[in-house]
Amino acid sequence: MSFEPPVGVIGIGLMGEVFARRLVAAGFGVVGFDIDPPKADWLNPQGGRAAPSLGDLVRAADPILIAVFSTDQVEDVVENHVLPAIPTGARRTVLCTSTCNPDAIAAFGQRLRGTAIDFLEVPVSGTSEQVRRHEGVALIGGDAALLPPLAPLLDALFATRHHIGRIGDGGRAKLAVNLILGLNRLALAEGLVFAERLGLDPAAFLKVARSSAAYSQVMDTKGDKMVRGDFSPEGRVRQTLKDVHLMLEQARARGQRLPALEVHEDVLAACVRLGEQDLDNSRIVAAVRRRRVKPCG
Repeated sequence: MSFEPPVGVIGIGLMGEVFARRLVAAGFGVVGFDIDPPKADWLNPQGGRAAPSLGDLVRAADPILIAVFSTDQVEDVVENHVLPAIPTGARRTVLCTSTCNPDAIAAFGQRLRGTAIDFLEVPVSGTSEQVRRHEGVALIGGDAALLPPLAPLLDALFATRHHIGRIGDGGRAKLAVNLILGLNRLALAEGLVFAERLGLDPAAFLKVARSSAAYSQVMDTKGDKMVRGDFSPEGRVRQTLKDVHLMLEQARARGQRLPALEVHEDVLAACVRLGEQDLDNSRIVAAVRRRRVKPCG
């Protein structure tokens, strides 16, 4: 099965690459662009195409997926590159898959009303490896009337999708989900290090924990990585810390303190200070291991 026109993917990082690979495998034409050209070049022999410029991608592709790092980058790409390149009289559907500041992205969606862009936010719950295995969950904010034509694309990318509400609500749901997920990850790291200090074999203990009342999905996605010390990235420390900062900002604006998340922020920041920001977020197990009780006196 083939689809025309091709789908555009802007940002070929961990998640953008997985999106492109899933779409190519599902029979979609794919045009990709990254500010680091080699990240997109692999598309050429795989049945897709690396666009030489953002303008070239916008003229060729619809819809367009954006998978960049931050809210500021999303706004810059859409307002300064995508919108000016849309041919006169044409429209483009833009799906923002980045985890953004939900208040800012809601305001951005309002700014795009009346333009040639139909805008949806589609942040993803799941690691890049989970999306690769077709286990990712899309959390959609925006006009539900835009979704039916996108069903084949969304089905190719995600195992499950939820329309949460308005633009901004998808990001709010993503931050709340990631808060719980991150604390589960930190609890697993502490538990593994604690078991190790008690003289237990971490791999054997992980097997026990998976069958216990303490089970969480993070044991499957991050447990083996923590035990083996395999920190090849599926979700980088710096990305996780960026999301944690968004959570804390949103909570402060609403008068809520998140004490457990403050600890998580401190642990992630310790990794960044040691230059570990581009490692997988399971690296927090090393940060937990480095924390010791100071001797008295």
